[in-house]
Amino acid sequence: MKILANDGIDQAGQDMLEKAGHQVVTTKVPQDHLHHELPGFDGIVVRSATKVRSNLIDACPNLRFIARAGVGMDNIDVDYARSKGIPVINTPAASSIAVAELVFAHMLSLCRFLHQAHRDMPHRGGSEFNALKASYAAGTELFGKTLGIVGFGRIGQEVARIAHGFRMKVLVHDLIFDQQPELAKSVVTQHKVEVLDLDSMLPQCHYLSLHVPGLREPLMNAERIALMPAGACLVNCSRGGLVDETALLAALNSGHLRYAGLDVFVNEPNPLPELLEHPNLSATPHTGASTLEAQERIGIEMAQRIIEAFPA
Repeated sequence: MKILANDGIDQAGQDMLEKAGHQVVTTKVPQDHLHHELPGFDGIVVRSATKVRSNLIDACPNLRFIARAGVGMDNIDVDYARSKGIPVINTPAASSIAVAELVFAHMLSLCRFLHQAHRDMPHRGGSEFNALKASYAAGTELFGKTLGIVGFGRIGQEVARIAHGFRMKVLVHDLIFDQQPELAKSVVTQHKVEVLDLDSMLPQCHYLSLHVPGLREPLMNAERIALMPAGACLVNCSRGGLVDETALLAALNSGHLRYAGLDVFVNEPNPLPELLEHPNLSATPHTGASTLEAQERIGIEMAQRIIEAFPA
């Protein structure tokens, strides 16, 4: 098959596909040119940048599969593709560690002022070292704090494992537990967490981390942010749009939320400037899965799934 890896693919995965007899093209095709170029391919591999919507699917009658190199598939019209008999493949296991570690990178950066000190030290460290030392002397520990996790799939579970290493108390919420109470009991035993409904969990969380797919409406709106205790921290390394950014900015400005850590934004690639500039925000440019190790695992898992489904 001829495969377009439009957002790139790790070399290990590309090598596996080519060894199996497939042709892999990694030349980036702009989104508005895909209608013309993609009909010449049998399959497409995307990350989060390229969108595969119903109109593009309709323009490609020979398309045999769509693959998402990663977890979330909100940039693909999955149900529509499957209704046309086109399988949609993703790599749910490969990036869990990378995303979970980034959650804690944000949390540690915020609770010890690393994001602010990194800005100040190059300009003021030589002349105001002692003043900076005093201004950043009120850091806090993760030890003993309560972490709430919304969404307890692979990434949420990895976040819980790391949290236990910091000896945090872990609370979790996932809608599937309402449908499968026995699963909730198993999770409590296996992962040493407490399962709660969302509105009961939020007032107990010193830290909150989101790990659910994209939604039509913000999960964390002004009302839910208000349920969190004063001085709490909200981290979103999942999907832009899960947090009402206007409400988040208001909570940071009022001091109700002490900090926020964001890897994803509503208006990527042009996030709200007032949010990016906020001194109590730790921000990264949607790099949750962007480690060398994760990208290699993603490439290999993706190649394996394509080869299994479509032997050359």
